[in-house]
Amino acid sequence: MTSAASPNTTTQHNPAATTMLFIGILAVVAGGLLSAMTSPLSLEHGSWASAFLVLVVGVAQIAMALQRRHHDAKPATGWLQCAAWNLGAAAVIAGTFLATTLLVDLGSISVVVALVLAFQSNLGQHPVNRWTIGYRLLLLILMISIPIGIVLSHLRH
Repeated sequence: MTSAASPNTTTQHNPAATTMLFIGILAVVAGGLLSAMTSPLSLEHGSWASAFLVLVVGVAQIAMALQRRHHDAKPATGWLQCAAWNLGAAAVIAGTFLATTLLVDLGSISVVVALVLAFQSNLGQHPVNRWTIGYRLLLLILMISIPIGIVLSHLRH
C-alpha cells in the first residue's frame, strides 16, 4: 500500500541511490561532530560547514536517494548525480575554508547539475502526491539558495 506522504513502495535495486543514502547519513553524522568541535577549535566557518553538511550534503541527499530508490525515471544518471552532488559540495566547503571563490563557483555549478538530474529523475511520476510536491519544493529551495550562496561567498572574500 502506498502512502500519500511517502514514496511508493516499488523499491528497486539502485546502487547509486544506496551510495547516496549512505553518504547522506555519514554527512549528517559528520556535521554533528563538526558542530561539537567548532567552538573548541575556533573554526571560523565551522557552524556554516556543519549546517551545510547536515542540511545540504546530508538531508537533501537522503531525500534524493529515497526518490531514486522509489521513483527513478532515469536510473542511468544516478551515478552522475551522486558524483556531481558530492564533488560539488566538497568543492563548496573547500572553497569556503580556503577563501577561494572560484572553487565555490565551480562546486556550485556541479551541485546545479546534480539538481537538474534529480529533477529529471522525478519527471513523469504519477500520481503526484505530497511526497512528490515536497521533493520538488526541496529541489527548488536548493536551486534558489545556490546563487545566494555564491553572492555571499564573493561578498565575504
